[in-house]
Amino acid sequence: MPRDEFQRELDALRDEVVRLGDVVSTRLRKAITALDGHDVSTAARIADADSEINERYLDLEQDCIDLFALQQPVAGDLRFVAASFKILTDLERIADLAANLAAYVVSAESEMFPDLGIADLGTTAVSMLDDALAAYDDGDATRCRAIADSDDDLDGRCERVAQQVIRRLVDRDPDADELESLLSEVTRILLTVRDVERIGDHAVNIAARTLYMIENDDVLIY
Repeated sequence: MPRDEFQRELDALRDEVVRLGDVVSTRLRKAITALDGHDVSTAARIADADSEINERYLDLEQDCIDLFALQQPVAGDLRFVAASFKILTDLERIADLAANLAAYVVSAESEMFPDLGIADLGTTAVSMLDDALAAYDDGDATRCRAIADSDDDLDGRCERVAQQVIRRLVDRDPDADELESLLSEVTRILLTVRDVERIGDHAVNIAARTLYMIENDDVLIY
């Protein structure tokens, strides 16, 4: 295959990965908004609408496999296709986590701890994802390293929220009728915080693969 045609295929792959990332980011942002406003209707639509992303993910994964098998890329092109392949997996998993967040909104029976700032954690995770996608699209190594630093901050904030929830649980003296609802709410909040933290981890994965793609540097890969 002539080099210019092969380059068009690589450019098309980059565009499609970014496009899928934008869809995932939009869905995640809507899930966070639904979480913040306890919008059960919007959350239900997000929780039930994962098949489109799964189909696009599988199509793009096949495109990567075809590039590996048919074009046998080397050096920088090989790193680009390999990084794109791994980034697609992270995007698919972020979409799954967005569906989880939406499902937690649907299943919530009450809001006993409405002032924890979980939506702010989610907004940070969305920003990290957007920055990671921009770094992949632009080939921005500096931004990749900044995302890893942001994740340390997000992890710390998630840990503090989780500890706050546990302290509040210990401090309460619920009667038998309230206990089951209280434990259900605490479990839901802890799962929500865990999934937001995982979204941040996947954003770092995208940044790590991008840094490897740009500079052949695997320092962020873990």
